[in-house]
Amino acid sequence: QVQLVESGGGLVQPGGSLRLSCAASGIRFSIYTMGWYRQAPGKQRELVASITSDNSIIYPDSDSVTGRFTISRDNAKNTVYLQMNSLKPEDTAVYYCNAALSVPRYWGQGTQVTVSA
Repeated sequence: QVQLVESGGGLVQPGGSLRLSCAASGIRFSIYTMGWYRQAPGKQRELVASITSDNSIIYPDSDSVTGRFTISRDNAKNTVYLQMNSLKPEDTAVYYCNAALSVPRYWGQGTQVTVSA
């Protein structure tokens, strides 16, 4: 049974930091492209960052997250991370972990990130 379990979300003040983790089980983690998506209320789910099996990284909306968010993976721990710094209120969303082989295949349950004073 495949499981992706996110953790690390919460309430943080503007300018603060959070580190999201996604622990995977039931898959051969090292061959998957891992991604972090987010969905804000009333908006579509969007890709925040992805990292391939050979550690190629993409930030699709670079203007929004470059220099603030960093994706990384630890294949020995079957875990992908999203380090989020200098958080802004517009980063508030449910953050989802995804495992993909050409197309998104497995999803986590999501973790809420709220940036508010």
